Amino acid sequence: MFKELSEKRRSVRIYADRPIETAKLDTIVEAVLRAPSGRGLRPWSLVVVTDKALLAKLSVAKPEGGAFVKDAAAAVVVCADQAASPIWLEDCSIAAVTIQYAAQDLGLGSRWAHIKGRDYGEGKTSTQYIAELLGLPENLAVLCIIALGYPGELPPPYKREELDFGKVSYNRYGQRQP
Repeated sequence: MFKELSEKRRSVRIYADRPIETAKLDTIVEAVLRAPSGRGLRPWSLVVVTDKALLAKLSVAKPEGGAFVKDAAAAVVVCADQAASPIWLEDCSIAAVTIQYAAQDLGLGSRWAHIKGRDYGEGKTSTQYIAELLGLPENLAVLCIIALGYPGELPPPYKREELDFGKVSYNRYGQRQP
């Protein structure tokens, strides 16, 4: 089952004009709340956005590559209290990937828009822009936005021969599978 998910999951850039059912969004949220986290601290906070006007405003938070967010049916803004865990970045990355695999399992597409460390312009970071837009408390940093929706395109899965198994070592770096 997971093998099939991992084979089919691709970043979706084009979304169908179709809302996501509330039950599916709830399932995705529950999957994230069950996701692993260092010492079980779960420092993340999520903002699920379905309002089309807000999605359009979120799509400019990453000026050089977030336009696809405006066409999504929903987006999840993954944030964290950096003081809650020294590994908040890793924990939020796990949460974000959990969103993407849960979406794939439900027949939805997704795409990650990286926000942390980005400059929005106008003297603001992308996190500051999103914080103002969504009313985030000052202690939250934004890692990413995960766009969600029914795919308007289905990118083909990577073929096995396209995978770079040369990046994998066994027992010692550079040692190939015995």
